[in-house]
Formats: sequence, C-alpha cells, structure tokens
Amino acid sequence: MASNFEKSHCLIDNLKARINKLAFKTQDTTKLFQRGDQVEVASQEWGYIGAYYTATIVSPIGNYHYRVRYKNIVNDDKSDLLVEIVKASEIRPVPPKHETLLVPEDIHMYDIVDVFDNDGWWIGFISGRHEENYKVYFPTTGENVAYSPHLFRFHQEWNKGNWISSN
Repeated sequence: MASNFEKSHCLIDNLKARINKLAFKTQDTTKLFQRGDQVEVASQEWGYIGAYYTATIVSPIGNYHYRVRYKNIVNDDKSDLLVEIVKASEIRPVPPKHETLLVPEDIHMYDIVDVFDNDGWWIGFISGRHEENYKVYFPTTGENVAYSPHLFRFHQEWNKGNWISSN
C-alpha cells in the first residue's frame, strides 16, 4: 500500500504535468477576434511560458495573426504600451469573472490557480501556506512563491469555445 508521502508526490507530479500541458497548449483558432476585443495572450518566451498577458486587439493580420496592444507591458523605451503581432493560436478571450472572490476558505492544497505577478497571470498550484499567504508552485519556472490570496483567480481553460474550470 502506498504511503501518504508517495501519494502526495504522485499528486504533485500529476499537477506539474497537467500545468505544463496547459502552459504549452495552443488555443483553438476558430474564434475570430475583432478590433477592440479584450484578450489574453499566452507568452511563448522562455521563462515566461505559463503566463497570460491582457491585451486589446488592434487589428487582425491575415487569417492567423493579430496586432495587439498590451494592457500592462510597455515598449523598450517605456514611452507607450507594447504593440506586437501574435499568432491567433496564442490568444484567448479574457476569462469571465466569478461572482464570488477567491477567499481563504475556498483555497485548498493542490488547487490550480492563476496568480497576478510581473504584469500577467501565471498558472500554478497551491503548495502550502505561510501565515496569511499561500505558497504557489509554478512548474514552468520551478519557483515556489508566497502570495496574498487577493492576487489569485480561479483557473479556467478556454476549450473549443467554452470556459472550463480546472478545480
């Protein structure tokens, strides 16, 4: 019979694999976005994979690309918000907001959450608690960081035109 230690390591390994799969997933490109639509762009840059950044569609470019303006990322000279061309497969709609906030009573060990940090939403799982904060482990970066729960949101995945809750 497996010990609790073995069971928790198996669960953690499964969560790591699940989050890595989500982080490297490309989006369904059948959704066509229009100028002015609010979206999230999945980072494909090493060290930032697993993060989604809020942006606005500036214009479509052909069938498979969009010009976007980020909400929280500035250009190199910091004179304006960053505008760049991204693949349609890297874009999803902004997830719907939940009617209820993610409060400490709703946060459990190993829950998958999104954490707002470094100007974007990062996918991780609850790995522990430290005073009023919760530790979140990020499989794509290997970091385990404590955050206040007000920086969390329920994690949801865009799948074939629908939002699916992961918990």
